[in-house]
Formats: sequence, C-alpha cells, structure tokens
Amino acid sequence: QVQLVESGGGLVQPGGSLVLSCAVSGSTSGYYSIGWFRQAPEFPRAGVGCIIISDETTHVEGSVKDRFTISRDNDKNMVYLHMNNLTPEDTAVYYCATGKYSGSYYCTDSKYDVWGPGTQVTVSS
Repeated sequence: QVQLVESGGGLVQPGGSLVLSCAVSGSTSGYYSIGWFRQAPEFPRAGVGCIIISDETTHVEGSVKDRFTISRDNDKNMVYLHMNNLTPEDTAVYYCATGKYSGSYYCTDSKYDVWGPGTQVTVSS
C-alpha cells in the first residue's frame, strides 16, 4: 500500500522560501496524481496543486501560482512543493496525497484518498 510522508516545514520569515518534500513509498500503481493541500487554523483543507504521475503535468491553484511550483524526482520517489515569497497567509499544515483517476484529465479532479501526516509551515517575523 502506498504511504506518503511530508517534510521540510518550519518557521520562515515573510518573503522567504521553503521546499516541502513528499516521500512516496509503495506502489503508485492505480493512482493518477499526487496533490498538495493545506489547512490553516479554523479553515477547511484546500488544494494547492497537483501533478499527474504519468506525464508530470502540474497544476497550481491561481491564488499561489505565481509563487508556488510542483516538481517530481522519479528516481527518489519524491514530489516537491517549491514555495517562494511566503506570506503569513501561507501559514498552514501542508499535506500531500495520492489521487485516483476520476474520469477527468485534470489532477484537480482526482479522488485523493491516501494522505500523509502533514508538515507545519509558519510564516512569521
């Protein structure tokens, strides 16, 4: 069974950068995409972006697309979330998850069902 573990979170000053890692172990056979999500205190979990496993097409949500990118290292079974110019509004627990094909090409439509434990990102001076 696939397992995911996020890392790379921490405390960063406004304007700073972080790279979050999602280590994927086990077989991703049957999965279509890997997504990044975040949940801030008192807010529901929200999608940040995703990557299609087969062709590495990425999608990043409009609110952060000018600052965040997603990449993948197949040899290391890692997926990365690169975050730049961070603001206090980016403070949240960040999660990665594997998604199954839903009938739509877009990874934002995948059905995400296996989640990592999350990594805390705090943006503060």
